[in-house]
Amino acid sequence: MRKPILIALPLSLLLAGCLSNTRPASPVATVEPAAPAAAELPAADDNLNAVAWTQTAIERDLIYRQTYHAAALQLDRALADPTWEALANGERKTPVVDPSKTAVILDVDETALDNSPYQAQLIANGASYDEFTWSQWCREEKARAVPGAAEFARLAAERGVTVFYLSNRASDLAEATLDNLRKRDFPIAEGEQVFLGLGTVVSGCEQNGSEKGCRRELISRNYRVLLQIGDQIGDLVDVLANTPAGRQQAVAPYLDWIGERWFVLPNPTYGSWEPALFNNDWSQPAGMRRRAKIESLRLE
Repeated sequence: MRKPILIALPLSLLLAGCLSNTRPASPVATVEPAAPAAAELPAADDNLNAVAWTQTAIERDLIYRQTYHAAALQLDRALADPTWEALANGERKTPVVDPSKTAVILDVDETALDNSPYQAQLIANGASYDEFTWSQWCREEKARAVPGAAEFARLAAERGVTVFYLSNRASDLAEATLDNLRKRDFPIAEGEQVFLGLGTVVSGCEQNGSEKGCRRELISRNYRVLLQIGDQIGDLVDVLANTPAGRQQAVAPYLDWIGERWFVLPNPTYGSWEPALFNNDWSQPAGMRRRAKIESLRLE
């Protein structure tokens, strides 16, 4: 809250007011405080509009339903074509043995489950993401299904397709995540490790950070992958250089697959697109990261 600004009046004006009470006093000009310079203004909450849109905009819900509806239409087409494959070039290391053994790959967060309440809590508390509060949220198993996701997953399971949940949640959150998915009526195949979290060991494949390529390759050892759905490019293909240009380069060979084998959902609240704008350097002060994001904006 700003403190009141006291404006000193010339002594002559004060005396004039005291000596004359028979005529209306001349109006005294109000002096407005100078607007603070841009550098003095508090930084806007970068995630407020994004989370508000995610939670309240009907357009967001319709985009999700539209995407999953399109994926359902493609599912039957993929099942009918024994040569259909949704893995990026080089990710399949072994040939398909049984084309009838099929899978779809879903990311979890913001693809199957809606974690916007966690983001809203951070905004309300003036806090930032950290591993402890994130793990705590996941273990509460309160995330709702995003529109259309559970219906699509059940449809795939009814067609005999195994649904894999490939996530960068830590592997020790597997039980809580699967329980949350069950609560939201997602199918969980019995006798199969369908949750593949960060830290999953894949023999013969060297894991690079949070990339999902090894885990996709693990699925491909026993299944023909029909569709992939996610809210990050890395849910579909490994990104060698997380820069705006590198991200475009990673997906460029597969543009014809978008809306056919790969389905991408919007996520303005977080993702690898953000650190790509400040050289992936989270050690920078928040102000420097914000400045880099502003400098990335196109003004015409």
